[in-house]
Amino acid sequence: MTGETVRLAVPGDADGSRLDVFLAARIPDRTRSALRRLILGGLVRVNGRAASKPGLSLPAGSEVEIVLPRPTPATPEPEPIPVDVVHEDDHIVVVVKPAGLVVHPGHGRRSGTLVNALLGRGTPLAPAGGAERPGIVHRLDRETSGLLVVAKTDEAHRALAASFARRAVKKTYLALVWGHPDPPAGTIDRAIGRSRSDRTKMTVGARRSRSALTSFRTVERLPGFALLEVDLVTGRTHQIRVHFESLRHPVVGDTRYGRRHAGMLRDPRKRAALLGFHRLALHAARIAFAHPVTGSEVAFEAPLPSELADLVAALRRSD
Repeated sequence: MTGETVRLAVPGDADGSRLDVFLAARIPDRTRSALRRLILGGLVRVNGRAASKPGLSLPAGSEVEIVLPRPTPATPEPEPIPVDVVHEDDHIVVVVKPAGLVVHPGHGRRSGTLVNALLGRGTPLAPAGGAERPGIVHRLDRETSGLLVVAKTDEAHRALAASFARRAVKKTYLALVWGHPDPPAGTIDRAIGRSRSDRTKMTVGARRSRSALTSFRTVERLPGFALLEVDLVTGRTHQIRVHFESLRHPVVGDTRYGRRHAGMLRDPRKRAALLGFHRLALHAARIAFAHPVTGSEVAFEAPLPSELADLVAALRRSD
């Protein structure tokens, strides 16, 4: 990786400092989280050896060497990507994100995101969201479709962020899951945290978990599957996917948390329908909140996208 190599000596007054804290104090133009990623990526060496832990204790006299990648452009570039807008005013824009579209740049992705698409159509986005996430207040997983509200002004961004923080935004999803939850409606109250065995995954009952509440009700019982309405009370990472996997009713199409596959179906038509489905069967169908500037209650709906509606129709047929 090309970039600038910085060499630092640990003075006596920094004896015992954490590696990430030491670097953050001496490289102020990089965030501590960014420096942690460089440490975990093998770009930091202490006394000639690669450091593996951001919390590594540094004895006085140690030599620290870090490779700083060349900075990337701070502002995402506008791109001519189609955007399905369901509402727009001077303060917010509400869009339907298709499955497969990432919400904002980050982690090496600089283009092809919803932010690039909105900039491409000339939509002003609130700087308060950050350089890579202007206007973004909440997100959807890449392979999840549905409604997102984006702030066009900093005033709107602050108000929306506060609404999400106090759980005043009502979000309802449609999810197609394997099997039939019993009872057919209820609330899942299982804390979620990052998996110790795979840091890219979340799990229930992790060592450092946060409370997570999901309410659901069965909309339609299909042969071997169920179409659910799901309300998020909290908004943890991968919450719906993790909660239903923990009930052994994973979301259809979930290759990360799901444990079931098309080969388990005997009906060749249903098997073919599942094999041709390449996304999560999860859709943000409704969102309701107080308008961040006027204060009036607003609500928006988005029907199932065609590929998900077609799958439901195919699975609806009896064996």
